[in-house]
Amino acid sequence: MTIKRVAVAAVAAVLLSGQVEADGFRTITDKDSFVSLVEGRQLTRLGIRLDVSPAGQITGKAFGRDVTGAWDWNGGFFCRDLYYGSQDLGPNCQLVQVNGSTVRFIADRGAGQSADLNLK
Repeated sequence: MTIKRVAVAAVAAVLLSGQVEADGFRTITDKDSFVSLVEGRQLTRLGIRLDVSPAGQITGKAFGRDVTGAWDWNGGFFCRDLYYGSQDLGPNCQLVQVNGSTVRFIADRGAGQSADLNLK
């Protein structure tokens, strides 16, 4: 496996890993609540730093590579289209939950894998 493939696999694992547990987490159901949660703060975890702007942009770094994309709120879900460097990670609508400073994104409208990121 090439270094590029290993890096992409590592980013995908971090962004989509974890167990889906509802304990202590509350679900964010609307765009205004989500924006008030992330506005002016960064989402971080293990070499990942992301800014999610109220205007619908995603920018940041993951393991030394640029992360860019766009997002919108649709039907109670955070729907994003994301690039890791030049690699298109594609669109995905995610359930968002929060517990303190931890934000959990659960892929595939809450039916997929989850990733916990910290608000800084």
